Amino acid sequence: MRTAQRDPGELLDRLSSAYRARLLRYVNRLTLGDPHRAEDIVQETMLRVWRLAVRQSTRTGAAEHEIAYDEDRLVAWLYTVARNLAVDAHRRDRTVPMGVVPAPMLQRCTEPDMADAVVDRHVVHGALARLTPEHREVLVQVHLCDRSRADAARAIGVPQGTVKSRTHYALLAMRREMRRENAAA
Repeated sequence: MRTAQRDPGELLDRLSSAYRARLLRYVNRLTLGDPHRAEDIVQETMLRVWRLAVRQSTRTGAAEHEIAYDEDRLVAWLYTVARNLAVDAHRRDRTVPMGVVPAPMLQRCTEPDMADAVVDRHVVHGALARLTPEHREVLVQVHLCDRSRADAARAIGVPQGTVKSRTHYALLAMRREMRRENAAA
C-alpha cells in the first residue's frame, strides 16, 4: 500500500500511533524485558524514521511533490532498525572500555582471606566425606595429587577409562554436595 505524506511529522505521527505499541512489545522481548532500554530503542527507531522522512522531503522538494512511501516496506524497515539497535545495545553492554577499571583492581589479590579459606576447606571436606570411596580416591589422585589419567589409573589399579568415568561422576557428585552444603549454610 502506498501512502503519500507532505510533512515528515505527519508520517511519524501516523506510524507512531499505528505501530509504536507493537514495536515496543517486540523490542521488549529483544531486551529481555528491560522496559527502559526498550523505550529508548523505540524512540531512536522513530527518530530515524523522522530523519528519513526529512531527507526524502528535502530531496524531492516537499512543497512541489508529495513524498510516497510503501508502508509495508517502511514497517519492515522499522522492525529491522529496532532489532539492529537492540543488538548494538547488547554488544555495547558486553564490552568494557579500556581504562575504566583501574589496573590494580585487575590484578588478583595476593593475600587470600583466611575466613574464606577456612569455610571453603570445611565445605570441600564435608562434600568429599559424603562421596563413595572410589570417587574420593580418584579425585584425590587426579586433582589433589595432580596426576594424569594414566598415572592415576596405575596408582589405583584400574583402567584409564574407569578413571575418566569415575572422575566425571565424582565431580557431578561433588557439585551436588557443594550445592547442598551451600543451601544449608
